[in-house]
Amino acid sequence: MTECIFCKLINGEIPSAKIYEDEHVFAFMDIMPLTKGHILVIPKEHKESIYDLSEEQAANLFKIVPRLASVLKESYHPAGMNLLNNNGAPAGQSVFHFHLHLIPRYDESDGFKATWRTKEKEYTIERIQQLAGELSEKL
Repeated sequence: MTECIFCKLINGEIPSAKIYEDEHVFAFMDIMPLTKGHILVIPKEHKESIYDLSEEQAANLFKIVPRLASVLKESYHPAGMNLLNNNGAPAGQSVFHFHLHLIPRYDESDGFKATWRTKEKEYTIERIQQLAGELSEKL
């Protein structure tokens, strides 16, 4: 993908604040961090979203994540951490190369909000169990 900004970072065509690199994965500091230590982890092979990753590619990517998270915890002492991934424009994806955000959280006033709202009345336990059954049958 010649126009992908993350592919350009991997290829050294534009500078990055690289933290980690191996034959499959590239991790670097987000240039518009939500909090101190905000890291992006990407596969070196261009894949648009989670739907495009093979199990092996996902395993290669996710096996470094605990180590990166531990280094962030040891270095900056966050109170918590969000792992965030957006797939597709409706979900907020703006760079269409799979990327996982590691966002250290320092307190509730650090400016990042990750909240869920549901229409509780629409999701009874029976409905949730039905949905689980539909999904598990396809696995």
